[in-house]
Amino acid sequence: MSRESSPLEAVEVVCAHIIMSRTIALTKLLKRCNACRYRVFWPGQMRVPATLSGTMEALPVSHSQETFMRALVIGASGGIGSAVTQRLSKDRWEVVPLSRSVDGFDVANPASVERCMSHQIGSFDLIFVAVGILAPLWGTPEKALSAIKPEDMTRVFAVNTIGPALILQHVARLLPKDKRGVVATLSARVGSIGDNKIGGWHSYRASKAALNQIVRGAAIELGRSHKQSICVSMHPGTVETPFTQNYAGRHKTVPADEAAANMLGVIAKLKPEQTGGFYDYAGQEIVW
Repeated sequence: MSRESSPLEAVEVVCAHIIMSRTIALTKLLKRCNACRYRVFWPGQMRVPATLSGTMEALPVSHSQETFMRALVIGASGGIGSAVTQRLSKDRWEVVPLSRSVDGFDVANPASVERCMSHQIGSFDLIFVAVGILAPLWGTPEKALSAIKPEDMTRVFAVNTIGPALILQHVARLLPKDKRGVVATLSARVGSIGDNKIGGWHSYRASKAALNQIVRGAAIELGRSHKQSICVSMHPGTVETPFTQNYAGRHKTVPADEAAANMLGVIAKLKPEQTGGFYDYAGQEIVW
C-alpha cells in the first residue's frame, strides 16, 4: 500500500482516534500529528482533497504492530494538563488532548462536554481530568462566609464539580474491560473536610469535596462492570502555574512538570483495590 501524493504526503504519524472518526478536520489532523505514534499509509486509489480546510470521510488505515498505551487528557492546555500531556508523549504514549483553547471543550457547558466526549472512540489506559478554577475570573476565593456570592459559587461548582461529573458519565465506554484502566481527576487537599483546620475558600473547598464524592460514586459504578478499573481523586501539591501564582503564599511550590511526573508515578503503582480513593502526589491517602 503506497502513500498518496497530496498535501498530506508528509503526514506519517497521526492520531488514530481522529483517523477512525466518521469525519475528520484536516487542520486538526495536521495539528495533532506529532503527538502520536501511528504511521498511516494513504491508499493509492483514494483522492485526498487539495484543500486543508475541508473534511473527509474516514479513511482505511494501516499502522505498525507496536502497541502503545493511550491516554485522554482533559484540560490539556492548562499548566498541569499540558505537563501531563508532554510527559506521557515523551514516554511514547498516544495522547489525545482536549482543551478549551484548541477543541472548544467548555467543561461548564453540558452540550460541549457531550459533543467532545461522545466523539472519543476506542479505549484508553488513562483518562486524566485536569480542570478546575479557584474562583471566577472576576472574583477571588472567599476568606469568610460573608464574602460568598451565589453567582461566584455557581461558577466554581460548574467547573470543579458538575463538569467533571458529566465527563465521568462517558468513561465506562472509554475504559478497557479486560485490563487495567485508570481515571484520575484533579482534586485538592483543601477539599478534605477532615483536613480543614483554618476555614475560608468556601466555594473552592466545597466544590472539591463534592467532586471527591462524585469520584467515589463513579469508582463504585465502574467497579461493577470494569473489574480492573481504578478511579481516584488526586492532589497535585501546590504547582507553579498561573492558577496558583497569587495564592501560593508560604506553601512550597513545584514546577508543573515535576508535579506531573509525581502524579503519573503514583498512578502507575495504583491497584484496583485502591479505586475510589483520594491520594496526593506522593501516593499518600488523604482523609475525606
